[in-house]
Amino acid sequence: MREGEDQVRQSSFAAIGDNTIDEYVEGSEVRSYVGGNAVNVAVQLSRLGHGCRYAGAVGDDDRGRRIRSTLATQGVRTDDVILLPGHTSVSRVVVRPNGDRFFESEDFGVCADYRPQPEELDRLSDCAVVHIGMLPDAGPVRQRLAAQGVVVSQDCAVTSGFDHLDVAFCSAGEDLDLARRQANEAVAGGARLAVATCGAEGSVAFDGRAWWRVAASPAAVVDTTGAGDSYAAGFLSRLASGAGIDECMRFGADVAARTCEHLGSWPQETLAIR
Repeated sequence: MREGEDQVRQSSFAAIGDNTIDEYVEGSEVRSYVGGNAVNVAVQLSRLGHGCRYAGAVGDDDRGRRIRSTLATQGVRTDDVILLPGHTSVSRVVVRPNGDRFFESEDFGVCADYRPQPEELDRLSDCAVVHIGMLPDAGPVRQRLAAQGVVVSQDCAVTSGFDHLDVAFCSAGEDLDLARRQANEAVAGGARLAVATCGAEGSVAFDGRAWWRVAASPAAVVDTTGAGDSYAAGFLSRLASGAGIDECMRFGADVAARTCEHLGSWPQETLAIR
């Protein structure tokens, strides 16, 4: 964290970018959940007891209204959720008989057209930490927020660019060699710190000088959807409190493990679709 931040900024977070309705298809049954990279991080930060706001776009439809109302029930501020012409994002997740899941399709809807306006970014700059999920043209967003003293993180699996990043979150499956390459690339590209998750192999971090590695926390895995987003939320939660990198990584792993133990990215009411 940068020095000189007041108490309000030390306790406030924001996530900006994508949202979606995840439709889980299991045989003839379809159930839907609210999700999306940025939304998941915002909700997990709120569930960890932090004030958090979410900025993004939805369509003027039932899915968009559901996302806004669900965020509100999770304690996430939605003042900066805007309506754009078009439909809200929806993703289709097929559950195979052995329990494996894969994304059959992703329709990003109005998220694909969302570019935050300067006045939105000025409001987010009141936060201590802003996390970027999937966001088109994120470079100017990173630059503007960083110039105003905000700690900026990003899910670099879904959004490109490493400049003006305090934390670059990468994802390498269970490939530790790939994780190290990703971390090196992120730091070389301008990130102050890179953190790469490796599923059951844990996670690694690199700041250009030192390396860290932390094991995955034990979990009775039901669904890994949103685990990386939960890790990011846990990591940022500890980072904002001034914890060391290894402690941030361990807490991120704990939060991710809890997420793997239920369906969906966080406990929520689901809707059956016929």
